[in-house]
Amino acid sequence: MTSQADRVTSTEPSTSRVRRVLPAVAVVAAGAFVALMTTIGRHLAEGGTILHLLGGYLLRGEWAPLDPSARMLPPVVVGLVVVLVGPAVAARVRFGVLAAGSAVVAAGWAVALALVSGPDRLTEPLSVVYEYPHDVPRVGSIGTFLSTFTQFVPADSADPWTTHVAGHPPGALLAFVLLDRLGLSGLGWDAALCIAGGALAVPAVLVAVRAVADEVRARSVAPFLVLAPLALWVATSADAFFAGVSAWGVAGLATAAVSTGWRRDAKALAGGLLLGLALFLSFGLTALGLIALVVVLVHRRRLGWGGVVRVLGVGAVGVLLVVAVFALAGYWWLDGFHAAGERVRSGPSYANRPLGFFLFSNLAVALLAVGPAAIAGLASLRRHRLALLPLAALVGILVSDVTGLVRGETERIWLPFYVWVLTATAFLPARGRRVWLALGAVLALGIEVAVRTEW
Repeated sequence: MTSQADRVTSTEPSTSRVRRVLPAVAVVAAGAFVALMTTIGRHLAEGGTILHLLGGYLLRGEWAPLDPSARMLPPVVVGLVVVLVGPAVAARVRFGVLAAGSAVVAAGWAVALALVSGPDRLTEPLSVVYEYPHDVPRVGSIGTFLSTFTQFVPADSADPWTTHVAGHPPGALLAFVLLDRLGLSGLGWDAALCIAGGALAVPAVLVAVRAVADEVRARSVAPFLVLAPLALWVATSADAFFAGVSAWGVAGLATAAVSTGWRRDAKALAGGLLLGLALFLSFGLTALGLIALVVVLVHRRRLGWGGVVRVLGVGAVGVLLVVAVFALAGYWWLDGFHAAGERVRSGPSYANRPLGFFLFSNLAVALLAVGPAAIAGLASLRRHRLALLPLAALVGILVSDVTGLVRGETERIWLPFYVWVLTATAFLPARGRRVWLALGAVLALGIEVAVRTEW
């Protein structure tokens, strides 16, 4: 008779083989899905459907490969260095150095990729009439700006805000206005704000992962956050700035949950204030709420329910303080949300884009942005509290997707979620990590060379 121990032992090799091949299978399946949605998008476009993707079928940008040039060398060098020495360096340097260095390298990777398309590529995306800098000159008094903001959101208003401004709360435009009034005027500084925001999201995620799990896992995630294909839209889209603000808000709550005394309350309040600010940068960031809850709830046993309520309660106070400040200034978030929704639904980019296609193509774009390492990491998830972070980010993405308000351009819109999906790379086996890093770098450079993206 076969014993229970024999049966368990006999299944272990099979389970081990499945776990080894599952990441590769997941990446191949993701590639097939991207290819399928690209084919469907091409057929729709050829049949007369206006996708509003600037000639693209998934990403916003047409297929137009660049000729080889010396500009391709910097991202190749950065990619090779991170792939070859990144994991070892991340495992050995002091954590503070890792956090700061990861932000610097992430910014360098994003800038190096963007410059492949030309020296003006960093500022060009922000120079168009649809972007925030276009409306900076029309803002006079900040009080008047906030109290009258909603009345200029409708497309048929007397002097409507430009597309991106109207589709977001006033905090997004206000960030560029304040930058201008600090004397940092011009598209160069605007681009720097976006790139810095995206790069600073990396150490924020590392800090949160260390608080949720441990330092070893945070260190293992660092190279993947730095070298992810999402860097293509860090330089330059304002959503990268949103990602940085919201990531540090989550990190504030995460570190509060592992702190004590007044430090716990101070960090929770700071996290809440940043998450409150994030709500006034993009309406879609409300879907990050589950991540904010998860980084605290994973410590329920240690904190007890009283501690959980205290951290979340103090964080909520921070959020409400921001809401109150904007309300006192004359801007009510819910009114702005409804007005922005009506503006989006009244535009041709919404009306012409078929919902059935974009519900799936949005997700295909997300697969390209997070890259093969994140996909393989998701397929490698184990029962561990850290696994809740990428899963919560996926829930946020799906919630955003099914609203139907997001139809295309998710390569930039979901940047604040992608950085958390990449925490799944902590579950990748040590063997093969450099391969996954290299594949992500190759994908990013391939997209930059082959597709003339808008951002």
